[in-house]
Amino acid sequence: MPVFIKTIAEIEKMRTSGIALRTVHDAIAPHVVPGASTMDLERIAVAKIAELGGIAAFKGYHGFPAALCTSINEEVVHGMPSDKRILKEGDILSIDCGVIIDGFYSDAAVTYPIGNVTAQVQKLLDVTAASLEAAIQAAQVGGRLGDISAAVQEMCEAAGFGVVREFVGHGIGRSMHEDPQVPNFGLRGKGPRLKAGMVLAIEPMINAGKPEVRVLPDGWTAVTVDRTYSAHFEHTVALTKDGPRVLTR
Repeated sequence: MPVFIKTIAEIEKMRTSGIALRTVHDAIAPHVVPGASTMDLERIAVAKIAELGGIAAFKGYHGFPAALCTSINEEVVHGMPSDKRILKEGDILSIDCGVIIDGFYSDAAVTYPIGNVTAQVQKLLDVTAASLEAAIQAAQVGGRLGDISAAVQEMCEAAGFGVVREFVGHGIGRSMHEDPQVPNFGLRGKGPRLKAGMVLAIEPMINAGKPEVRVLPDGWTAVTVDRTYSAHFEHTVALTKDGPRVLTR
């Protein structure tokens, strides 16, 4: 598949989609508390997306049943909302969501601590979030895709964490998944040249322990093999001649 270069006008439409998605995340955030179910959060997201005139990008995608991916603790990605999944003190919850506005996709994820978490779990969240910011700053026109990947890997592995290999970031635009793939591991100076007009969903998925994951029998939920916690942060980022522009900020 070719890498689709977006025009300035298309990036502005993606920014509109990104702002809508940020509004959805902001609506959910106050309700990510002990005692809430992941389905409670799904209902909030569905209502807010409808209010904004958007379409839930994930619902129905290859049969996925929900607007949100809600992944708790050792769940890395693609956890499914349920009335039976109740958040409790000390958990972490990754919320991944995408919306479509005027035919353009946006995609963003946040991992929340539920109440008080251990110092090591907080470190996992802090380092993963910081690695996303480092990757965004590495997304410079004229650089290489490996610059983004290496920024995540270097920071997270230096902190003693495992970088997931099986799931990666991606290009995004009129489709949720476009080329190029954006791994969270790689070498600086390697890979395709970064060009103005690329839009990338950059999304570190980082485990407190080993990097290996497996998919549960539901066919969706990916978990850490060693059952350590996993964090996931994501932004949709446009590459411009003036530097990276975060569309979901």
